[in-house]
Amino acid sequence: MTQDSKAANDTLLTVEGLKAYYQMNYFGVEREVRAVDDITMTLRKNEVYGIAGESSSGKTSFIKVLAAAIRPPLRVVEGSVKYNFKNGPIDVTTASPEQIETVRWKHLSYIMQGSMSVLNPVRRIGRTFQDFAQRPLGLSGRAFEDRVVKHLARLNLPADVLKAYPHELSGGMRQRVTIGLATVCHPEFIIADEPTTALDVVVQKEVLSLIRDIQKEMGASVVFVTHDMSVHANVADRVGIIYAGRLVEEGPTRQMFFTPKHPYTAHLVASLPRIGDTQQRPALEGRPPNLADPPQGCRFHPRCPLAVDKCRKEVPPMIEVAPGQRSACWRWEDVKPLVNIAAPAGAMA
Repeated sequence: MTQDSKAANDTLLTVEGLKAYYQMNYFGVEREVRAVDDITMTLRKNEVYGIAGESSSGKTSFIKVLAAAIRPPLRVVEGSVKYNFKNGPIDVTTASPEQIETVRWKHLSYIMQGSMSVLNPVRRIGRTFQDFAQRPLGLSGRAFEDRVVKHLARLNLPADVLKAYPHELSGGMRQRVTIGLATVCHPEFIIADEPTTALDVVVQKEVLSLIRDIQKEMGASVVFVTHDMSVHANVADRVGIIYAGRLVEEGPTRQMFFTPKHPYTAHLVASLPRIGDTQQRPALEGRPPNLADPPQGCRFHPRCPLAVDKCRKEVPPMIEVAPGQRSACWRWEDVKPLVNIAAPAGAMA
């Protein structure tokens, strides 16, 4: 097997030139919001890929396309999202609803943001598991219940949870139930959208450890979405930074923290608090651009301290700037870490 064919066989997801816009027409006024604008990336089997970026950067729109949850006014304008699942390849941007149904939950799963947006408040947890997993698993009756109870035990949840309503569980238990729903079918690819939102620090740590343990046990690939860079330091193998609908930097987690090659990444890393460090944090002025009317050239240039005239006129290409690390910045060689940092707790050695 050649190196290229081995790499292709090891790739689970390939995104090429993806453009997904919100296209609206209200009272004769047309509006187009370029939420995902020309993203290209790959994800390997058995890998945790972190996606970071501030609010309104396009993270959620991007993972909606990855999850084949594309609903108007969001539309895929260009590009492809191809999975290499065990049951065969599929491009979710062109697949029929019937084809999507064959891979949902069993091969492609989604841990949604906020447990109460997933769990029906008037249905017991057991009925929700039936709604999500009974058909993909092809089990019923006692066999199905045994499978679910065994899976819940892995998540440190008792079988009695199946008889409870969501409001009878704590926030941490509800989040573990949502993780259980997304993983009970042992999918090959899991999307985790801000799974620790609204949880206290202790429960956050438990949930992160749980997701990582389940991922290792099942050998699944995970896309982990959060704006919290400290979370990525603990769970992600690689991190992709999205700004204003575009992927601006990508690389191994350790490199992204110690040698960022995009000024936006440098600011995200510099924002992390550190015990005993009283150094003043550099503020990033301005706000993300309006994606209905984005600026010409590099979309970060209105806020970038390194911006030159070329940045305002030409879109920088995504190029490899170090082994495994890509950046879309005309001045990537001039980017320096904004603060001296020690290794993030839990980060890979």
